[in-house]
Amino acid sequence: MSFSRIAILGPGLLGGSVGLAAYGAGQEVILWGRNPERVEITRKIGLEATTDLDGAVKEADLIILAVPVGVMGLLFESIRGNLKPGAIVTDVGSVKALPHKVANEHGIPFIGSHPMAGSEQTGIEAARADLFKGAACALTNDQERSNEELRAVARFWENLGCVTSVMNSKDHDRAVARISHLPHAMAVATAGAALRFPGDEFLAAGGFRDTTRVAGGDPEMWAEIMVENRAAVTAALLDAQEEMREMLDHLAKSDKKGLKSYLAEVKVRKEN
Repeated sequence: MSFSRIAILGPGLLGGSVGLAAYGAGQEVILWGRNPERVEITRKIGLEATTDLDGAVKEADLIILAVPVGVMGLLFESIRGNLKPGAIVTDVGSVKALPHKVANEHGIPFIGSHPMAGSEQTGIEAARADLFKGAACALTNDQERSNEELRAVARFWENLGCVTSVMNSKDHDRAVARISHLPHAMAVATAGAALRFPGDEFLAAGGFRDTTRVAGGDPEMWAEIMVENRAAVTAALLDAQEEMREMLDHLAKSDKKGLKSYLAEVKVRKEN
């Protein structure tokens, strides 16, 4: 099983990057968007694009949703009567339990995808064909689609440069809460605390830039991601709070030896 025509719903950073990478890999690609101006920009970067949703999906073998989870239900409702026999729907979202739930409610043949790639930049203008080179891509198959379908979706992402793995949506959402969502939240907290006193930023160097870079991401998108995965993100933040409390305890006691031991322990954990 393979996909000859790919429809991507949502001409943003990820949707545009998938389109450029798939087109560069020799596949037939069309992007759909509601906004005529963004559709026109998509055409200017060399991709076929349309505002006609039915026309975009009716001949596609693989439909990729590159939209917020909050609008997936509306799109599933709109496309389910226009899917060709054997077509598969996937996505690029950062949470997986909710998309599977919504897909099931609408009778959509769905395999979740999460390519772990992105940027603090947004929009189709920031799209890059090489965005997925070497990136991990988690696949979730809660619907228990056939091995042939699952393998076809995996091959699609591997052809774009990803390294794929398969897990269930619960394990995915727990893991990304700690590996992706928590680092973003901590970058925001670090920037917020570091910049409380106006003027201090002139001293900022590599350490500040490296640890806070992702805090420049789209606030609307990240608020949605964290709320959608709030149980797992809350658990991760509480664990981070415990880690900070340990450092605070060592500082309160002027315990240099204990603090050094804690820092060394975490250093080893990270390096391993």
